Amino acid sequence: MIRVLLVDDQAMVRAGFRVILGTAEDIEVVGECADGPRAVELAERLKPDVICMDVRMPGGDGLSATREILSRAVEDPPKVLVVTTFDLDEYVFGALEAGVAGFVLKDTDPDELVDAVRRVARGQGLVDRAVTRRVMDEFARRTPADRPAPEAAELLTDRETEIVRLLARGMSNAEIGRELFIETSTVKSHLGRAMTKIGARDRLQTVVWAYRNGVARP
Repeated sequence: MIRVLLVDDQAMVRAGFRVILGTAEDIEVVGECADGPRAVELAERLKPDVICMDVRMPGGDGLSATREILSRAVEDPPKVLVVTTFDLDEYVFGALEAGVAGFVLKDTDPDELVDAVRRVARGQGLVDRAVTRRVMDEFARRTPADRPAPEAAELLTDRETEIVRLLARGMSNAEIGRELFIETSTVKSHLGRAMTKIGARDRLQTVVWAYRNGVARP
């Protein structure tokens, strides 16, 4: 059972998410709150697997809460799924850099929200397809280096670097496999080793690392 904590300052939004997630037999909403500080308290007490976190909340923003939650739960941190209207501000990119596991829009389809919770619970970070390109472009803009940092380039083999670069372009394992003429299982194996080397928890953090270190560029 996937235990979920809802964090949003709008009661109607929380109620809607509770109804949507309640339709899934493998998901249980264990708590909800309206601000960041309370989210930190509940995360520590309820030990949720996934936290659906709003970004902007009058009582305390989701970015600060995410950083504190992840810093406190070092051994077994919850997966934070940011759910927002998304307007390319510092809060959004700060949240990605803080270590969130996923990013979806508030107007996403109910089935897609359920799927997003399941995916981040399994460690498969994601960014909503509607904003993936804009997210990656912004990270690329913030990383002006023309070539990978030497220390970054030395961490990965040529094949691992190639796969990470394609991942940063938004490709799935199957798409990467077709691009490189290798099996999907081989892509998964190479990607797993690359993530271990760079200390990334999931695919999303691997993409963030790639752009931050100049391994991937637009």
